[in-house]
Amino acid sequence: MPSRQSGPNSDPDPVPPGDPPRWRRRKEARPQEIVAAAMDVFAERGFAAARLEEVAARAGVSKGTLYLYFPSKDDLFKAVIRAAILPNLQQAEALVAAAGGPCFPVLERLLRMVARLIATTRMAVIPRLVIAEAGNFPELAAFYHREVIRRGFGVLAALLRRGIDSGEFRPVAVDPTVRLIVAPLLMSAVWRTSFDGVDGEPPLDVTALVEVHIGNLRRVLLQDSGEGAA
Repeated sequence: MPSRQSGPNSDPDPVPPGDPPRWRRRKEARPQEIVAAAMDVFAERGFAAARLEEVAARAGVSKGTLYLYFPSKDDLFKAVIRAAILPNLQQAEALVAAAGGPCFPVLERLLRMVARLIATTRMAVIPRLVIAEAGNFPELAAFYHREVIRRGFGVLAALLRRGIDSGEFRPVAVDPTVRLIVAPLLMSAVWRTSFDGVDGEPPLDVTALVEVHIGNLRRVLLQDSGEGAA
């Protein structure tokens, strides 16, 4: 029997005996599977120590196949950020754009949404990775700032300005207030992925922390804080 020849239309991944060819079974799913595998490897190794060979092995593809979709480790890390964070950021932008009426309930929804993501998904590892690697990989930090931080801060700033203009919120300095709103969420993500279980440290109750944060914001932001706190 003639040996199988490689070529532009051949499947670059080995096919275990008895399994259907991967190109038939899940060709369209490969990028998503590679990104999911990369999330695990980056979370365990960090960006600098992560090896694309390990990502490819976990995704069940060859390294050559990985490079077809992601030419570099930087490209793969950016894809992880886009897959894990941007859909939720787009949801937040749509929520604020569509919301009418009081602004504080919208802020509560946003904070609880982020708290749920931090507590229940792998997304929380990404801010820690970016902070840890920012000094050595400034382009990745710049990408995260453009794609995530700037847009996320913009969502909160727009909501604060709307509340101030309507008289619902006290006139506060918007940019510093946005950073103070985000700070406990960032701390929760870093803590959960760095210190949970370390030296017997119990898991951080992200939900409880964010509820306290919401109560504090209610007292600080609302013009009629007595009614809001009741």
